[in-house]
Amino acid sequence: MSVVARQGFKYSIIGYIGFLLGTVSAIFIFPNDFEFYGKLRYILPTAEMLVPFVVLGISYSNVKFFHSVEKDGKKQNMLSLSLLTVFINFIIFSAVFFVLPYFYPKFRHSEAWKIKEMILPLILILSFCAIFNKYTSNYKRIVVSNIFDNLFPKIANLGAFCLFFYFAFSQKVAFAFFFGVFALMLFGYIYYTNKLEKIQLDFTTDYFKKNDFWKDFFNYSFFGFLGTFGNYLAINSFMIGEFMGMEEVGIYSVLYALISLISIPQLGLFNISAPIINKTLADGDMVELDRFHKKTSLSLYFLGAVLFSCIMVGFPYLTQFMPKNGTMLREYEPVVWIWGSAVLIDLATGFNGNIISLSKHYRFNILVMLLLAGLTIGLNYYFIKNTDLKLIGIALSTAISLIIYNVVKIVFNYIVFKVSPLTIEMIFVSIICTLAITVAIVLPTFDSNFINLIYKPTVVLILIYIGNYFTKVFPIENYLNAKFIKSVFKIK
Repeated sequence: MSVVARQGFKYSIIGYIGFLLGTVSAIFIFPNDFEFYGKLRYILPTAEMLVPFVVLGISYSNVKFFHSVEKDGKKQNMLSLSLLTVFINFIIFSAVFFVLPYFYPKFRHSEAWKIKEMILPLILILSFCAIFNKYTSNYKRIVVSNIFDNLFPKIANLGAFCLFFYFAFSQKVAFAFFFGVFALMLFGYIYYTNKLEKIQLDFTTDYFKKNDFWKDFFNYSFFGFLGTFGNYLAINSFMIGEFMGMEEVGIYSVLYALISLISIPQLGLFNISAPIINKTLADGDMVELDRFHKKTSLSLYFLGAVLFSCIMVGFPYLTQFMPKNGTMLREYEPVVWIWGSAVLIDLATGFNGNIISLSKHYRFNILVMLLLAGLTIGLNYYFIKNTDLKLIGIALSTAISLIIYNVVKIVFNYIVFKVSPLTIEMIFVSIICTLAITVAIVLPTFDSNFINLIYKPTVVLILIYIGNYFTKVFPIENYLNAKFIKSVFKIK
């Protein structure tokens, strides 16, 4: 079994463990105190949103130029100067952060200013981690970095919350644990990088000055920096925390954990599809790319629609098993419908963005990412300031932004590559799932919430299976057999 295959398999396992840990915690633990959980979920996304202004895309250049600097024996020089530049950028960023209140006095009343003692150090740690993450990926080692990036933040959230809520420690102690986990993550990155190859700091600039290499390095970094602005989830958390409150951030985060279940089929899609996309683009075989695009998109949409349907009919009863605040989530059921539908549409577009990013038109992806960020911020601000919809407004904002974002990419890919993810079968899937949801909702409800939680999604699954049996939209029989199940658990 090759290194890449082993790493890919382990990477997927870690991803699913992290996903399961985060989802179970969000459903059964964090609803105990939305206010404190909201603070935790405000700090990390806010720091993640600001990290690009410190890293400035340098992490991506550590991948782009790795093999060329390795040939010249200067990869340690690149790593050292990257870390030094990030540290200098952080000093400048911090200076701007502290000067900003003198030009914009209202900034002193923001949540970001109030907890700057947590956010600023976390930005520095995450910025260094971003460099080490991309640098170590050059060694085709992605499992350890996935543990750091996927599991550590969830452990930080869960551990800090449990210390505060279950063990009655102060918020300061909980925050100290939260920060300590990320500090440990950075030391882990340093140790692991040094284990792959001993770190030898080299801050000389002669190599980068030669043939104006620094210009190529800077230009690529800048494009990487521009492509990091599409994190609408971090933008949402930040704006909800600033304009609504920490309790709403906590509710939003739990709802997101539920909705993200719909995206399970998408996990690992890019790693699997990237080689095929690359080959078809290199061969100019747009017919094969279109066929593969449609097939993959239909699979994602069908599986996502099945999960979405089960969540829709089971959500009201699931909230009854959550801690005391589960009833608050029930009030925001429209968020699940609206946001879930948007995620479903996103699944239907398949690897739209990956086609663009792997082609010579990769810069267009940067433009649409900026469009997504701009739409998210603008629409969030509109719904927050001009309506009383609260989180429902945020859900509408996210849905509108994602739909426009994906429509633009669909149109671009169709014009440039003559490929499209959309098929007539998707309409049949939508009809089947809508009918299944409708029937499950109107069926009698039992007094036992547990029975309802099991029975109604089961009805949905049976109806979707029957509908698919007659329409032959999706080849379920290829997956519901012993041979496929055995293949899932094979390492080779």
